[in-house]
Amino acid sequence: MRYMIIVKPKVIWTLQLRTTQGDPMPYIDGYVLPVPLAKLAAYRRLAHKAGKVWIEHGALAVTECVADDVKPGKLTPFPQSVRLKDGETVVLSWIVYRSRRERDRVNAKAMVDPRLAGMHDLKTLPFDARRMFWGGFKPIVQL
Repeated sequence: MRYMIIVKPKVIWTLQLRTTQGDPMPYIDGYVLPVPLAKLAAYRRLAHKAGKVWIEHGALAVTECVADDVKPGKLTPFPQSVRLKDGETVVLSWIVYRSRRERDRVNAKAMVDPRLAGMHDLKTLPFDARRMFWGGFKPIVQL
């Protein structure tokens, strides 16, 4: 599995995840949330800080993406999924772990890490956590 962060026009970072025959595929936590444009810089700082904590506790990769080509649609596109308001954008993020068991271990440690104590107060977050959604995923195709 290969992940790249691309800043047009060149790749600035690549992480190669290799599994040998018989090894489980990695496990992914994914989440989507609305972020006010006025608080996007604050969200980016928080995400960078939290990502470092997750990596220190054992996550393999943390990726945060801001909407670039995300249009409202007729069914359940990203803007409707988070009840996007004027002046907000959508953030799509994921964390990669070796396994679900490893994810549970890493999350347990990261959630009590004192460097992230402020993340538990919903009033101080730079986004509306009540409109965020998330979940854990087992990859079924890996090319």
